[in-house]
Amino acid sequence: MKATQKPPTTVEVTPADLLRMAALYLRRHGWTQSSYYDIYAPADFLTPPACAAGAIGIACAGHRVEHFSQLDGGTLADYLAALGAFVDYLDTTTPVFAVDEGGFVIDENTSPYSWNDDPARTAEQVITALQAAADEWDRLHGQGGEN
Repeated sequence: MKATQKPPTTVEVTPADLLRMAALYLRRHGWTQSSYYDIYAPADFLTPPACAAGAIGIACAGHRVEHFSQLDGGTLADYLAALGAFVDYLDTTTPVFAVDEGGFVIDENTSPYSWNDDPARTAEQVITALQAAADEWDRLHGQGGEN
């Protein structure tokens, strides 16, 4: 780049970037189950412990979001892409649904929410899964290692 050229002012943020930001958020601010954010955190608390989906929402919006429907168009698309990458990873590593002996789905709550809320789940498992999902997204979508 020549000294007279202006450097790019925008950088594309990928679903992998957002998943890593969500993992970092959980590591720094804590993890919770059964709701997007710790139900005991005051509504005006900016960095409450979050579930996996809540952390992805904060990574996308840059602030606490009570429900993904509150996100604007571009941010909502980023949220859904990151959440979709997370679900794809979970589906290939630890399916989040139960199947009976005949192969029929018996638990239709196939979501990262039910996976996050499993009573046996730990914060470290959630953080590790978010990071691994990011690595998998990069592996599938990277071109020569660049995002």
